[in-house]
Amino acid sequence: MKISNPLSILLIEDDTIERMKFNRTVSSHPLGKQVKVQEAVNGEEALKMLKEENFIPNIIILDLNMPRINGLEFLKILKNDDILRFIPSIVLTTSSNHRDMLESYKIGIAGYVIKPLKYEDYEDRVSKLISYWSVNELVENQFITSPTI
Repeated sequence: MKISNPLSILLIEDDTIERMKFNRTVSSHPLGKQVKVQEAVNGEEALKMLKEENFIPNIIILDLNMPRINGLEFLKILKNDDILRFIPSIVLTTSSNHRDMLESYKIGIAGYVIKPLKYEDYEDRVSKLISYWSVNELVENQFITSPTI
């Protein structure tokens, strides 16, 4: 399978090991060579990338528990921006807290994935996430300028 355009992901994760795990999983995925991952270690750095560097990823994958601007704060800022609000955002976190999940969906996330403890399970979930967003029509036809929705 080949996707017409590389899938561009902004991964927002403060834990170095988690970023390495994510990148290892992406690189071992059949579409891994067609996936470009940019990293930010917290919400503040991610916002800077999105606003100052004009970097518009196809999807954002983020943790909730981060320093400076945590995941929920980042999502609130993102969803209040006229352009950035339309980037699908998926929470990838260890938090199984029902309030975190409800708050995330209320803000407008596209998905909530709990990081499993076993690496094989983690790899399976992230692989499914990549496969889905690689063929998703929203990403395939994503806008760079102002959307007309």
